[in-house]
Amino acid sequence: MTFTTSAIDDLIKSKNPFAGHIVVRPSQIWGKSFPDVSSINAHASNAVFDAVEKVRQGQRETVGITITAEKGVGKSHIISRIRHRFLVNGGSLFVYMSKYDNLNQIKSQFLQTVASSLRAIGSQKVMQWQEIAAELINEVQKWNYSPQQYISSIYPSLFQKYSTKFVDKLTELVLQNKPEITNPYLVKAILWTLSSTHCTYANYWLSGLELTQAQAEAMGLPNPKTEDREAEALTTVRQIIDIISDYRIPVICFDELDTLEVDDNGFLASQVIASLAKDLYNSLKGGVLVLTMYPETWEKHINALPQAHAVIDRLVSEQHNRRPIELRHLNSDDIVALVRQWLQEFYEENQQTPPHSFYPFNETKLRELGRSKPTVRSVLNWCAENFVIDTVSPPINLVKLCFQSELANVEASIDSLLENEKEISSALWLAFNTLVGETVEKVKIENIQEVKASGSDQGYIDFRIVGNNGKLKIGVDVLQQSGGTYVTAALGKLIDYRKFDLTRGCLVRSKKINPGAKLAKDRLKILLKEKGGEWVLLQAKDIKPLLAISSVYDNCESYQITQQEIFDYIKENKLAINNPLIREILSDPSGQEPDNLTDDELPMRIPQTVTDSIDNIEVD
Repeated sequence: MTFTTSAIDDLIKSKNPFAGHIVVRPSQIWGKSFPDVSSINAHASNAVFDAVEKVRQGQRETVGITITAEKGVGKSHIISRIRHRFLVNGGSLFVYMSKYDNLNQIKSQFLQTVASSLRAIGSQKVMQWQEIAAELINEVQKWNYSPQQYISSIYPSLFQKYSTKFVDKLTELVLQNKPEITNPYLVKAILWTLSSTHCTYANYWLSGLELTQAQAEAMGLPNPKTEDREAEALTTVRQIIDIISDYRIPVICFDELDTLEVDDNGFLASQVIASLAKDLYNSLKGGVLVLTMYPETWEKHINALPQAHAVIDRLVSEQHNRRPIELRHLNSDDIVALVRQWLQEFYEENQQTPPHSFYPFNETKLRELGRSKPTVRSVLNWCAENFVIDTVSPPINLVKLCFQSELANVEASIDSLLENEKEISSALWLAFNTLVGETVEKVKIENIQEVKASGSDQGYIDFRIVGNNGKLKIGVDVLQQSGGTYVTAALGKLIDYRKFDLTRGCLVRSKKINPGAKLAKDRLKILLKEKGGEWVLLQAKDIKPLLAISSVYDNCESYQITQQEIFDYIKENKLAINNPLIREILSDPSGQEPDNLTDDELPMRIPQTVTDSIDNIEVD
């Protein structure tokens, strides 16, 4: 039967729920996920839930679980299922890591991942950090307030009575109750997360990053020394997780371990993380560690580690014969259940009732797909390509659909992405590479080069744009960190044109530089006034499309599209050449600081929202 004029067929022509949605992104792990059929590979997710329960009951302290499957079978879907179960049921705190940008500083990166994960909303509809902060206070004060009560009423009242000194007093009380904590500042920073004024800065400090001097002094937190960050990071992580484990079961997931990048010692990401997981297993009071990888990664790389048996014994459970848990390909029943679930959510969201549960597909055809035991990804790809009501439907522009999907993910997490210098730099690098051979703002772009540096010079200037027959060499540095020491160091590299073979330095930043950071301000003046450099304002509206298409590029293999198709899409839609941020980097420098910079100084005001019912609270 044909429904060519119906609203539901018009919907199918305008929207494809499968296209561009075959790769599980971190934002889906944390936020709204793909439709999930809990029976598919339930043996893997149930193993994690059972392990959490054993730790909760005291039957086990720490459990390691490794899940293996080929590409597209559903490893990240399992992790998403685990996260969303905990989000509903509570009782656990979830940490997720899937990017390994700097294997040589993996401990610092893991600390940042832990802090970022605990910023995510937990089962009580507040940050996971704030859940723990409330537990710390309730325990020592014998109170029973919710995190929301602390945030909206109790903290403002205590501010009014005691200014910031009440956080010092609460920290002292917690430390008396927990003498095993050797870093008192961790407790203080966690308690600061309940203050709406200070929460962002507390999160930043807990990530191991440097605050401005004014922020650090106002909150009573010492700034970490840059040279000590990697050495101290794992100790900090252990203490954070030990504090958490007094109240929740920490579940730490390492995903996407099959990258072929290596550290300076020649170890792959899977090997570096396996060794890190072994160290965590040995040192934590309790928790569950989950790793996902290809079977080949397990067999070839994990088994090749020095002291492999010691690592393997901690990454797999004796319940599974000390072997990884293998995911299974889909059968006919799985496929029918999966497609039915996706379509049900699609039609409900669009307030439509289809002629039958699988419309516009045929259930018999779906069951035939199961004969080949396909992957989840291949089934979703098939659905994307065949989600049509007739043979004359226009061809799918897969890059466009993937871009739109990733753009929605970027929109949902733009606040955290604006702090991620690595992601922003990668997005700019991709955009400029699509412009090689073009002339933009009087610059004929010839090459985009990595800036080679060693030792303390590494990690500052992101890349060099070479143009105009080699006469112009722009060094680009995305710099969003706050601490005066780091900003000073970064600007010092950016003005050293001779050392780094530059003719112009370009700072990309959205925040003001602390006026008290005198040396940083001096170097900024040299950059803008003496060296002919530029400070380009980083704005969310400009970087969003570049971040989205960069994410498509990073996942092109999973999306089954080519890099050339992505380059073509960028050029056809002028995502790079018409982007204001790209053009401003290439344009003649103004020699001025940009307008509309965000103020990165801590607003030292006392909140005035006070609830009468807690006016008599005393911190005693």
